[in-house]
Amino acid sequence: MNVKAELERRISAALESAGAAPGSPALVATSARAELGDYQANGVMAAAKALKTKPRELADKVVAAADLSTLAGKLEVAGPGFINVRLAPAWLAQQTTSLLADEHLGVNQPANPQTIVIDYSHPNLAKEMHVGHLRSTIIGDALARVLEFCGLNVIRQNHVGDWGTQFGMLLAYMERLAASGQEYSGELSDLEEFYVKAKRLFDADPAFADVARKYVFELQSGIGSLHDRLIELWRQYVGTSLGHCQQVYDRLNVSLTAKDLRGESAFNDDLPKVVEELKAKGLLTESQGAQCVFLPEFKAKDGEPLPVIVQKSDEGYLYATTDLAAMRYRVGTLHANRLLYVVDARQTLHLRQVFAVGKIAGFLPDNVSVEHAGFGVMLGKDGKPFKTRAGGTVKLMDLLEEAVKRAYDLVSAKSPELSEEQRREIARIVGIGAVKYADLSQNRTSDYVFSWEKMLSLEGNTAPYMQYAYARIKSIFRKAGVNEADLSGPIVVTEAAERALAVKLVQFPETIAAVAADCTPNVLCAYLYDLAGAFMGFYENCPVLQSEEPTRSARLMLCKLTARTIKTGLGLLGIDTAEQM
Repeated sequence: MNVKAELERRISAALESAGAAPGSPALVATSARAELGDYQANGVMAAAKALKTKPRELADKVVAAADLSTLAGKLEVAGPGFINVRLAPAWLAQQTTSLLADEHLGVNQPANPQTIVIDYSHPNLAKEMHVGHLRSTIIGDALARVLEFCGLNVIRQNHVGDWGTQFGMLLAYMERLAASGQEYSGELSDLEEFYVKAKRLFDADPAFADVARKYVFELQSGIGSLHDRLIELWRQYVGTSLGHCQQVYDRLNVSLTAKDLRGESAFNDDLPKVVEELKAKGLLTESQGAQCVFLPEFKAKDGEPLPVIVQKSDEGYLYATTDLAAMRYRVGTLHANRLLYVVDARQTLHLRQVFAVGKIAGFLPDNVSVEHAGFGVMLGKDGKPFKTRAGGTVKLMDLLEEAVKRAYDLVSAKSPELSEEQRREIARIVGIGAVKYADLSQNRTSDYVFSWEKMLSLEGNTAPYMQYAYARIKSIFRKAGVNEADLSGPIVVTEAAERALAVKLVQFPETIAAVAADCTPNVLCAYLYDLAGAFMGFYENCPVLQSEEPTRSARLMLCKLTARTIKTGLGLLGIDTAEQM
């Protein structure tokens, strides 16, 4: 059961019974002060204002009308009209026992699941992935995992940049190399070096730039004698780049695979059709030779209309054109009910324009929702975008290897008795998990400062702290000599610390629902941190192994459910756990 949603439903019904207008929300939220209750309904004040009555009087009527049988104990009115709700211990015991028997830990699975298409990661090819690709990749992957756990049909789309000017530059430069007898080795490091040199030539040599642009046109149009040779070389470079991306995804424990790739090139044949449709619907205006869509809601700072250019004066296409083609494909072919774009917040204007054009053109029907899950930037300690000491871009694989190395040093210092193999595996789990959790625990829309010390700390809201909490629970079962699968019987909630832990455990479904609805992995991180804290309070105040039966088994069951919830929650973030640390 989603407790918050159930309380909202029941108290809203009581609010209406007490005289409020139909549909008046109860505005149920988790309580900020546990001593006052587990939840608080805050909707009475607004309803009372509309009725022109005293809030406390209306709150008393709501309490009298509310049907919270078995779910909650006594309701209390506080302050100007807040209603505090405390869950009943017997219901908590029954609910936590039920959660143990449910593979989805209380998260309901819909009978007719929606299809969610989520666009994330999308690195540019011909160079190594860098830290700028981290946030889209791991935020998107966490959201994909959470939505799948909610029983939805999730389709991942890795919209890689495989079909632009960078390949025209690279092809033109490689042709120069071939003329001087040099050949491409097949290594990405060489490809990246050649790309840098090609970019310098492109910026400095107009003749080279013209050749590069010609190659892009021939590559994309399929016209000209060079086309077949260019396509063969292009495929070779793309294959090298994608092989590197997959290595990063595997190291990062990200669920993207080759089948999720849908690069810009995949929509090449559809671009003229997009332009023709826009033209047929009277949406295009020619401006300085380019085909543009002008929408009244988009204006420049000087008040002039801000165009969405879909075809340049040289008949080339832009990102907006490809994004519109991708939107048509996702709605028309993949039958998406919801589109999620996990893209840098700096692309907000671009996506707002694309969404607006998609809606007015009919590519995005009213029954399909579209959302930009934007995110901030990873910063260094100087408050500027994270760079190497030399000022260069940090390669993502180098960052991950450094994290694993630091984690290995930490594990070796803390647990020297473990074997080399064990320490290496724990270092991988902790290092990769630390990088991901440090990012995912932040508000998605905010910039954040990268800190090795903080992310690898065994204290605070970090991956190592959560992984250690899980390992500590698993050690209880090893000390008890108990096979978790053999545990049975009901959970009992009598002590205050048992109750506090049970309350957090039954809040897992509503937490997952919030993450799925609002695209907020940090909410799951905060929940797991609170859950670990509640468990520590339980463990310190409620002896487990020293207790007599049936208390011992009941408390071991609470331990088992807590471990499962932590492992599941971290798994939804794409973070592994270790049985021993």
